[in-house]
Amino acid sequence: MFIQMIQAPCTRQDDAHELIDEWRRDVSPGATGWLGGTYGFTDDGQLMAVVRFASREEAMANSERPEQGAWAERFAAVMDGPMEFHDCDDVTLLMGGGSDEAGFVQIIRGRVDDPSRLKAMMADSETLHEMRPDILGATLAIEDDGSFVETVAFTTEEAARAGEQVEPPADVRAELEYAMQGATFHDLHHPWFHSA
Repeated sequence: MFIQMIQAPCTRQDDAHELIDEWRRDVSPGATGWLGGTYGFTDDGQLMAVVRFASREEAMANSERPEQGAWAERFAAVMDGPMEFHDCDDVTLLMGGGSDEAGFVQIIRGRVDDPSRLKAMMADSETLHEMRPDILGATLAIEDDGSFVETVAFTTEEAARAGEQVEPPADVRAELEYAMQGATFHDLHHPWFHSA
């Protein structure tokens, strides 16, 4: 799997939402390998989009389509600044990945010097699910330099906040502290989703 995360300041949120829905309706049918996307806006007006493709090659082939280029120009025009792109070939799914049933999504951006350590923590989904039943699933996308984008789908924001108060076992806490050192958290209170 390949994940591209896009972030940009956006005050024209209705226009951006409409354009993303238009992409799903009119542009995605020709996008081979497109699997889906998670979208939303943070409280400080950042658009966050996490788009999944089967492979980098299929994502790049989509970028080269004329209709994609025309749509991307219109999309960039409703942003308040340049779009930041993060392309990740190294993707780990937690509990099957995200969920279109989520009522709340948190996108965590950070950087680790040992990605295998972070992936090992994510792989222990049984422990995590027992500890945090509010988590429906997640994707962990890692770039070559150890930068990561983790997209966590929760049942509701209330359940997520309650879950945050649960004290994890000491070994899990140590791994979380390692992974989340210097990380930034982006809350999507009203996420929306598209799937192929």
